[in-house]
Amino acid sequence: MKQKIVLATSNAGKVKEMADILADFGFEVIAQSALNIESPEETGLTFVENALLKARYASEKSGLPAIADDSGLIVTALNNAPGLHSARYAGIDGENAAFHNRQKLLVEMAQIPENQRQAKFVSCIVFLQHPKDPSPIIAEGEVQGIIAFTEKGTNGFGYDSLFFYPPKHCTFAELENAEKKQISHRGAALKVLKEKLQK
Repeated sequence: MKQKIVLATSNAGKVKEMADILADFGFEVIAQSALNIESPEETGLTFVENALLKARYASEKSGLPAIADDSGLIVTALNNAPGLHSARYAGIDGENAAFHNRQKLLVEMAQIPENQRQAKFVSCIVFLQHPKDPSPIIAEGEVQGIIAFTEKGTNGFGYDSLFFYPPKHCTFAELENAEKKQISHRGAALKVLKEKLQK
Protein backbone atom coordinates (compact mmCIF):
# COMPACT_ATOMS: atom_id res chain seq x y z
CA MET A 1 0.00 0.00 0.00
CA LYS A 2 1.31 3.42 -0.92
CA GLN A 3 2.25 5.86 1.84
CA LYS A 4 0.02 8.93 1.89
CA ILE A 5 1.79 12.27 1.94
CA VAL A 6 0.54 15.82 1.68
CA LEU A 7 2.09 18.01 -1.00
CA ALA A 8 2.42 21.48 0.46
CA THR A 9 1.41 23.55 -2.55
CA SER A 10 -1.75 24.88 -4.12
CA ASN A 11 -0.01 25.50 -7.46
CA ALA A 12 -1.76 23.14 -9.93
CA GLY A 13 1.30 23.03 -12.21
CA LYS A 14 3.57 21.98 -9.35
CA VAL A 15 1.04 19.41 -8.11
CA LYS A 16 0.89 17.73 -11.53
CA GLU A 17 4.65 17.81 -12.08
CA MET A 18 5.55 16.52 -8.61
CA ALA A 19 2.71 14.01 -8.15
CA ASP A 20 3.79 12.14 -11.30
CA ILE A 21 7.35 11.75 -10.06
CA LEU A 22 6.45 11.06 -6.43
CA ALA A 23 4.02 8.30 -7.47
CA ASP A 24 7.07 6.44 -8.80
CA PHE A 25 8.54 6.59 -5.26
CA GLY A 26 5.57 4.71 -3.83
CA PHE A 27 3.75 7.75 -2.46
CA GLU A 28 0.07 8.55 -2.76
CA VAL A 29 0.17 12.30 -3.09
CA ILE A 30 -2.62 14.50 -1.76
CA ALA A 31 -2.43 18.21 -2.59
CA GLN A 32 -2.98 20.45 0.42
CA SER A 33 -5.75 22.25 -1.48
CA ALA A 34 -7.72 18.96 -1.55
CA LEU A 35 -7.66 19.06 2.26
CA ASN A 36 -8.65 22.76 2.36
CA ILE A 37 -5.26 23.72 3.76
CA GLU A 38 -4.18 27.25 2.87
CA SER A 39 -0.53 28.13 2.27
CA PRO A 40 1.22 29.84 5.19
CA GLU A 41 2.92 33.18 4.78
CA GLU A 42 6.41 32.63 3.37
CA THR A 43 8.59 34.56 5.79
CA GLY A 44 11.86 32.66 5.23
CA LEU A 45 14.94 34.36 3.82
CA THR A 46 16.01 31.32 1.77
CA PHE A 47 14.34 28.65 -0.37
CA VAL A 48 15.20 26.07 2.33
CA GLU A 49 13.53 28.09 5.09
CA ASN A 50 10.37 28.60 3.04
CA ALA A 51 10.16 24.93 2.05
CA LEU A 52 10.52 23.87 5.70
CA LEU A 53 7.89 26.37 6.79
CA LYS A 54 5.41 25.10 4.18
CA ALA A 55 6.08 21.42 4.91
CA ARG A 56 5.70 21.88 8.69
CA TYR A 57 2.43 23.75 8.28
CA ALA A 58 0.92 21.18 5.88
CA SER A 59 2.02 18.26 8.05
CA GLU A 60 0.61 19.89 11.19
CA LYS A 61 -2.75 20.63 9.55
CA SER A 62 -3.09 17.24 7.81
CA GLY A 63 -1.50 14.85 10.30
CA LEU A 64 0.44 13.34 7.37
CA PRO A 65 4.07 13.35 6.30
CA ALA A 66 4.66 16.34 4.01
CA ILE A 67 6.73 17.33 1.02
CA ALA A 68 7.18 20.98 0.13
CA ASP A 69 9.03 22.65 -2.70
CA ASP A 70 10.21 26.23 -2.74
CA SER A 71 11.61 27.26 -6.04
CA GLY A 72 12.29 30.32 -8.08
CA LEU A 73 13.96 32.00 -10.98
CA ILE A 74 17.28 33.74 -10.42
CA VAL A 75 18.35 36.23 -13.10
CA THR A 76 21.96 37.42 -12.86
CA ALA A 77 21.37 40.78 -14.59
CA LEU A 78 18.55 41.62 -12.15
CA ASN A 79 20.72 41.12 -9.06
CA ASN A 80 19.27 37.59 -8.66
CA ALA A 81 15.63 38.76 -8.80
CA PRO A 82 12.88 37.61 -8.83
CA GLY A 83 14.38 34.92 -6.53
CA LEU A 84 12.28 34.23 -3.44
CA HIS A 85 9.56 36.49 -4.85
CA SER A 86 9.20 34.60 -8.15
CA ALA A 87 5.55 33.65 -7.56
CA ARG A 88 4.54 37.22 -6.71
CA TYR A 89 7.09 39.19 -8.72
CA ALA A 90 4.45 41.53 -10.15
CA GLY A 91 2.69 41.83 -6.79
CA ILE A 92 -0.40 39.98 -8.00
CA ASP A 93 -1.99 36.84 -6.56
CA GLY A 94 -4.39 34.44 -8.25
CA GLU A 95 -4.62 32.75 -11.61
CA ASN A 96 -3.27 35.66 -13.68
CA ALA A 97 -0.19 36.12 -11.48
CA ALA A 98 2.09 34.06 -13.75
CA PHE A 99 1.15 36.13 -16.83
CA HIS A 100 1.86 39.41 -15.01
CA ASN A 101 5.12 38.04 -13.62
CA ARG A 102 6.31 37.16 -17.13
CA GLN A 103 5.29 40.58 -18.47
CA LYS A 104 7.22 42.33 -15.70
CA LEU A 105 10.27 40.17 -16.39
CA LEU A 106 10.13 41.03 -20.11
CA VAL A 107 9.98 44.75 -19.29
CA GLU A 108 12.86 44.51 -16.78
CA MET A 109 14.99 42.57 -19.30
CA ALA A 110 14.10 44.64 -22.38
CA GLN A 111 17.44 46.49 -22.52
CA ILE A 112 19.61 43.55 -21.46
CA PRO A 113 21.70 42.16 -24.37
CA GLU A 114 21.64 38.50 -25.32
CA ASN A 115 25.03 37.72 -23.77
CA GLN A 116 23.90 39.00 -20.35
CA ARG A 117 20.58 37.18 -20.01
CA GLN A 118 21.81 34.20 -17.96
CA ALA A 119 19.38 32.76 -15.43
CA LYS A 120 18.77 29.64 -13.42
CA PHE A 121 15.78 27.87 -11.93
CA VAL A 122 16.41 26.54 -8.43
CA SER A 123 14.34 24.14 -6.37
CA CYS A 124 14.56 23.11 -2.74
CA ILE A 125 12.43 20.15 -1.66
CA VAL A 126 11.86 19.19 1.97
CA PHE A 127 10.41 15.93 3.30
CA LEU A 128 9.10 15.75 6.88
CA GLN A 129 7.76 12.64 8.61
CA HIS A 130 5.80 14.85 11.03
CA PRO A 131 5.64 18.58 11.95
CA LYS A 132 8.35 18.31 14.62
CA ASP A 133 10.66 16.07 12.58
CA PRO A 134 14.16 17.09 13.82
CA SER A 135 15.96 15.75 10.75
CA PRO A 136 14.10 16.79 7.61
CA ILE A 137 15.38 15.47 4.31
CA ILE A 138 16.46 18.40 2.15
CA ALA A 139 17.17 18.07 -1.58
CA GLU A 140 18.17 20.80 -4.00
CA GLY A 141 18.42 21.08 -7.76
CA GLU A 142 19.04 23.75 -10.37
CA VAL A 143 19.16 24.23 -14.11
CA GLN A 144 20.93 26.94 -16.13
CA GLY A 145 19.30 28.82 -18.97
CA ILE A 146 18.77 32.18 -20.67
CA ILE A 147 15.84 34.59 -20.52
CA ALA A 148 14.27 34.76 -23.99
CA PHE A 149 13.18 38.03 -25.61
CA THR A 150 9.69 36.69 -26.31
CA GLU A 151 7.50 33.93 -24.94
CA LYS A 152 7.54 30.59 -26.75
CA GLY A 153 5.63 27.38 -26.07
CA THR A 154 2.40 26.50 -24.28
CA ASN A 155 3.46 23.65 -21.99
CA GLY A 156 4.62 24.10 -18.43
CA PHE A 157 3.73 26.98 -16.15
CA GLY A 158 5.22 30.02 -14.43
CA TYR A 159 8.25 31.36 -16.31
CA ASP A 160 8.71 28.28 -18.52
CA SER A 161 7.84 30.09 -21.77
CA LEU A 162 10.67 32.61 -21.16
CA PHE A 163 13.31 30.14 -19.91
CA PHE A 164 15.41 29.15 -22.93
CA TYR A 165 17.38 25.96 -22.38
CA PRO A 166 20.41 25.94 -24.76
CA PRO A 167 21.05 22.14 -24.84
CA LYS A 168 17.56 21.61 -26.29
CA HIS A 169 17.45 24.85 -28.31
CA CYS A 170 14.01 25.71 -26.94
CA THR A 171 12.18 27.07 -23.92
CA PHE A 172 10.92 24.86 -21.10
CA ALA A 173 7.38 25.52 -22.34
CA GLU A 174 8.26 23.91 -25.70
CA LEU A 175 9.33 20.65 -24.04
CA GLU A 176 7.05 17.69 -23.49
CA ASN A 177 6.34 17.08 -19.79
CA ALA A 178 8.27 13.80 -19.74
CA GLU A 179 11.33 15.50 -21.23
CA LYS A 180 11.11 18.49 -18.88
CA LYS A 181 10.94 16.17 -15.85
CA GLN A 182 14.32 14.71 -16.83
CA ILE A 183 16.14 18.06 -16.89
CA SER A 184 14.21 20.52 -14.73
CA HIS A 185 15.40 21.93 -11.40
CA ARG A 186 12.48 20.22 -9.67
CA GLY A 187 13.25 16.94 -11.40
CA ALA A 188 16.89 17.22 -10.28
CA ALA A 189 15.86 17.94 -6.67
CA LEU A 190 13.40 15.03 -6.70
CA LYS A 191 16.15 12.67 -7.92
CA VAL A 192 18.32 13.75 -4.97
CA LEU A 193 15.33 13.27 -2.64
CA LYS A 194 14.75 9.76 -4.00
CA GLU A 195 18.38 8.81 -3.37
CA LYS A 196 18.21 10.15 0.20
CA LEU A 197 14.92 8.36 0.92
CA GLN A 198 16.39 5.06 -0.25
CA LYS A 199 19.36 5.26 2.15
